[in-house]
Amino acid sequence: MSSTAEGGALHAYRGSLSNLHALDRETERDYARAYLAGDRRAGQRLVEACLPFVVSIALEYRRWGVPLEDIIQQGNIGLLKAAAKFDPNKECRLATYAAYWIRAEIREYVVRAFRVVRLGTTKSERRALRAYRKTKNTDAASLAAESGLSEERVRMLIPLLAAREVSLDQSVQDMPPAIDRLDGGGPTPEEEASRGEIAEHARAAVQHAVELLDERERMIVRARLMQEDPPTLQELGQKLGVSKERVRQIEERARTKLRTELSALADLVA
Repeated sequence: MSSTAEGGALHAYRGSLSNLHALDRETERDYARAYLAGDRRAGQRLVEACLPFVVSIALEYRRWGVPLEDIIQQGNIGLLKAAAKFDPNKECRLATYAAYWIRAEIREYVVRAFRVVRLGTTKSERRALRAYRKTKNTDAASLAAESGLSEERVRMLIPLLAAREVSLDQSVQDMPPAIDRLDGGGPTPEEEASRGEIAEHARAAVQHAVELLDERERMIVRARLMQEDPPTLQELGQKLGVSKERVRQIEERARTKLRTELSALADLVA
């Protein structure tokens, strides 16, 4: 299918979701209880109300180079799994609970589709790949420092750096597929939902802190700390008409301001 046809199909799908409306808490509970009792129609209504939420999460992964339609489909699978496990007697809403399962399905899919062989398109990615192959270090901060990538970009790439080319569905001798042998000791969906709320607060706080910087400080912070492949001090200096040492001083001043403004986050994540 051509990219134009795919785009048209996606547009049509998103248009079909415009008629769906979020359920209020009590209606959602009623549908969830009925679904658990075997009412498939109630389950359909429960899931349909959350389909636009799946699209919003899928858009977070659109830069991975995987067709957005496929990402949405995987997210919908995660939503179905969440709906089957959802406990309507808890205070948590389905969308909050389902975010864990939606992201888990999407992440597994994009990691399979976006293999290590796709890395190395920039010098910084190649440095990160060499560093990982040499040390097997998965600490985002140290890999970021060694490669020049942002920590956010490194955290995105770590699953790819560590990925094996053996399919998770492949069985070995008498053992079950690897995907069935993965450790299940990670956070629960409820813990993941709580972390998600903290992350949202943190992102808002960071955005607010950046806006408090002056124009030149904001430009340097966004270029040096918020880009996947940040420019060098020399390159920024040439753009601003100052020395690279002056850029370094401005960056350090901005970092100090950010640390001071964000110090309250320590209480939030403690």
